[in-house]
Amino acid sequence: MPGLKDVKNKIEGVSKTSQITKAMNMVASAKLRGAQERMETFRPYAKKFAEAMEDLSGSMSGNQPLMEVRDVQAVELIVVTSDRGLCGSFNAHIVSRAQQLIDQLEAEGKEVSLITVGNKAAQAFKRSGKIRASYKDIMGTFQMFNAREISGSVTLNFLSGEVDEVRVVYAHFFSMAKQRPTEETLLPIKPPEQGEGGKSGTAVEYIYEPSPTEIMEALLPLHLNVQVYHAMIEVAAGEHAARMAAMDNATNACGDIIKDLTQLYNKARQAAITGDLMDIVGGAEALKG
Repeated sequence: MPGLKDVKNKIEGVSKTSQITKAMNMVASAKLRGAQERMETFRPYAKKFAEAMEDLSGSMSGNQPLMEVRDVQAVELIVVTSDRGLCGSFNAHIVSRAQQLIDQLEAEGKEVSLITVGNKAAQAFKRSGKIRASYKDIMGTFQMFNAREISGSVTLNFLSGEVDEVRVVYAHFFSMAKQRPTEETLLPIKPPEQGEGGKSGTAVEYIYEPSPTEIMEALLPLHLNVQVYHAMIEVAAGEHAARMAAMDNATNACGDIIKDLTQLYNKARQAAITGDLMDIVGGAEALKG
């Protein structure tokens, strides 16, 4: 049985760890409120932007370079994770989804390159030799210009013919307890398909000035910026939610460990007291003899 001092030191160490995890939980909770508000504010904008693109794509004439569908031989993946860890399996799920996609594409004979956003993605794929560009230490303070830089890089790569398709892998924020890895195609930009359940005959017909084609030329790059920024916002909110859950679980685990160690301490203390009493009784009996 361990000594009393060893057990007491362990209890103190776990108690300090519990204080740290509680503090990290509170910090993550405060950051989550801001990230979630930012995400919920941006989602309607992204939705309306997509609706405008849908209406324009049905009215335009001619071909746009960013909408050119090719025989896919090379694919570039934008993998978005957080910069920091201690958020459970949040980043591991994103990396696993990206790795599954890489394996699938390479099995089809396609060449794959990566753009990593966030330190965890860069660390996960640094030995793969597939990283073309890496954006580190930006997920805590990113702005729209960061998304513009990333989308501009993949756009130039697509227009030059280096890649035939660009996809983004990130974690979609559903709720505090659910952040699911998601994959979306960024390039080529495909207008939404309208089947029988599409727009009805009562839809409003708009007159565009200038022409839909000219407007589309200006909006397509902005559409990419919005898509990349949306993925980064979703990951930022998901990171804080996952860290809150992870730190809450860690705090509860510390409480369980302290409870077990306290029981062990009491048993060790009782054994020590019993041993001392036995020594006293033995000494008294020896003196009587």
